Amino acid sequence: MRIYPLEKSLNLTIDDIAADKSISHRCAIFSLLSDKPSRIRNYLRAGDTLNTLKIVQLLGAKVEDNGSEIAIMPPQKIKEPNEILECGNSGTAMRLFMGLLAAQEGFFVLSGDRYLNSRPMARIAKPLNDMGAKIDGVNNANNAPLCIRGSKFERFSFEGKIASAQVKSALLLAALYSNGCKFSEPELSRDHTERMLAGMGADIKRDDLEITLEPMKAPLAPLDIDVPNDPSSAFFFAVAALIIPGSHIILKNILLNKTRIEAYKILEKMGAEIKFHKTSSKYEDIGDIEVRYSPNLKGVEVSENISWLIDEAPALAIAFACAKGQSKLINAKELRVKESDRIAVTINALKQCGVDASELEDGFIINGSEAKFATIDSHGDHRIAMSFAVLGLKCGMQIEKSEFIATSFPNFAEILKKMGARVEDRAC
Repeated sequence: MRIYPLEKSLNLTIDDIAADKSISHRCAIFSLLSDKPSRIRNYLRAGDTLNTLKIVQLLGAKVEDNGSEIAIMPPQKIKEPNEILECGNSGTAMRLFMGLLAAQEGFFVLSGDRYLNSRPMARIAKPLNDMGAKIDGVNNANNAPLCIRGSKFERFSFEGKIASAQVKSALLLAALYSNGCKFSEPELSRDHTERMLAGMGADIKRDDLEITLEPMKAPLAPLDIDVPNDPSSAFFFAVAALIIPGSHIILKNILLNKTRIEAYKILEKMGAEIKFHKTSSKYEDIGDIEVRYSPNLKGVEVSENISWLIDEAPALAIAFACAKGQSKLINAKELRVKESDRIAVTINALKQCGVDASELEDGFIINGSEAKFATIDSHGDHRIAMSFAVLGLKCGMQIEKSEFIATSFPNFAEILKKMGARVEDRAC
């Protein structure tokens, strides 16, 4: 992908941001928890979430898609497939399916692309195996392909050492089909799973950082949901509006869950002019986000609620690079094991752009600098590619391996063009 510098300010309303990826994955997977059809509107039709939908079909569900609504009729019993369940580039899908399938009768094989198959899975496999599951795979089940021989296990207690919505969700799904659990985490991670399970009628309770879940005695109620737009996807355009002089944008129908808008709150601390307008609440708070050009962004140190902004960190780094003074992100070692080593890849790319930046073991330091055109390697990480496309709106950018953007945000380049950007996007 080649991005050329913008020649005008951004003044528009964006209502076609990609639907929320985390909730879309869960909608497809959680439809299997009911015995009645779930109805999902605004489901994200991107590579990863379409893979999840296909896996649900291979597990026995019937899927009908009329273009505006997807209806998923779950099977009476999860089917043992006769082919590999391909998760593409999605760690969310692989880890949630690990928990779900660990407690089912049958044999299942999960795999993904070469980037996903290099990501750590022992954080899910080990606790499940300790509780009686049978999961094997490459490097002692730390990497996919993963083989799962499902079996129910006893009630368990688990104390998480890191705040991870994927670990939490996997163990809750396994417990739901077994004998329940007590789960605690060091800080609140994304809570979509708890909210959606509660909305479907699961016996789940939260007391501060501890969750108690009772086993599923009967199928849960089906979902009937409009998936909100993804705040993580919208964040790229929020950063663009902040750094392009004279800009004013409104991002429509965005998920406003507090565990998903922390990066916007960091921007506010930097001096950004951002307003939130809540429009509805059902499973989640939803609304619009208004962002104006903010020429006096200042450096900031970020050390808390890191799990709430882990996906936005590369784009936040772009805001840091365009701010005055030094910014620092720490306690974010999890960035090392995302779709790429996001600490190393982000900092190397910024250095290529002439920005004064350095790695820390668990984060990075960035001194606001004038960026210049560069050719950067995204290492197959869609969020790295999109983040540097945003920087390219200021100084131009050539981004290698940008085709991976389609796994989460298929119309990203189209929105850039609507904003007035000149984009050569053959790779997208």
